[in-house]
Amino acid sequence: MVLLRTTNYKPPTIYAQSLESGTTIEATVTEILEKKEIQLADRLQHYQKLELRVDSERDKGKLLVIENGNIPVVNQILYKKGDKVTVLAQKDPDGNDFYFITDFVRRDSLVLLTIVFVLITILIGKTSGIKSLLGMIFSFFMIFQFILPRILAGHDPLWTVTFASVFIIPPTFYLSHGFNRKTSISIVATFVSLLVASLMANYFIDTARLTGYASEEAGFLQAAKGGAVNIKGLLLAGIMIGALGILNDITISQASVVEQLKQTAGKIGFWDLYNRAMKVGQDHIASMVNTLVLVYAGASLPLLLLFINNPHPFSEVVNYEIIAEEIVKTLLSSSALVLAVPLTTLLACWSYLRQSKQSD
Repeated sequence: MVLLRTTNYKPPTIYAQSLESGTTIEATVTEILEKKEIQLADRLQHYQKLELRVDSERDKGKLLVIENGNIPVVNQILYKKGDKVTVLAQKDPDGNDFYFITDFVRRDSLVLLTIVFVLITILIGKTSGIKSLLGMIFSFFMIFQFILPRILAGHDPLWTVTFASVFIIPPTFYLSHGFNRKTSISIVATFVSLLVASLMANYFIDTARLTGYASEEAGFLQAAKGGAVNIKGLLLAGIMIGALGILNDITISQASVVEQLKQTAGKIGFWDLYNRAMKVGQDHIASMVNTLVLVYAGASLPLLLLFINNPHPFSEVVNYEIIAEEIVKTLLSSSALVLAVPLTTLLACWSYLRQSKQSD
């Protein structure tokens, strides 16, 4: 966040007195009125005087003059003409107006990226792509309309996610993959794997003495809700939601492998079918576990940089809760994925061979 003040400059049209304290508006940088380097806190820092045009409906078109870089900051952002930003109006103890540029307005880029994603999914996936998008929308609906409100209301996060998964898994799976035996097998395998993953997560979170307060967001949430949210349960619930997404992929893929092998092999024994399917599953495990590690590494890159730049020994650094929490998340998700492969294969082999016997 960059602190900006309206001082030493009074153009004919200035946006100052019409805002209430605490109001957030959107504006566009129309001019760079001044740009130079100034000495602050024993170092040089870039300074800008910006003219912004208000884009919000209230006082739309009025001008606002803001200084950027007139106080010491670490992560200074320099603005250019045409940048769209959000501005927070405040008053200092003397009643004078001052403003924060709190962030960039990113909606246009997000909308464009969403359109590109939807088009790619539909053009390549066709009907299956459309159905997968519907499943994704339903998952978002359940998360934002059921899971999050109940957790904020003080309900146990673990039981909330467990209950919600009963309503998320079948509709999203059937929407994406159709009403068939393969999908039903993957649903059962996902439920069982998720149960095993939750038991493992509960055990290792307890034994590792993880509190869930490794992130600043958890502390802010607890302060905002007056201690009503079970932060440790929230950590466990987050692991379950992450595992649910991973299990969706692995269970449907492995059930599909068994289905195709049974169709091409004709008469085949249970263990022969199982071993053939597991050879494919083992390749899937190898790639997916590596993918998970890379995904978590990418998401935690700043943390990893601090990790290798730490002067303390590895045995001490790995013991920090913020590090231990990421390790537990990665290993639990990977374990759930690995366990789901033989479980799904067993269920699929039993189901398809049973179907074959009944048809004979």
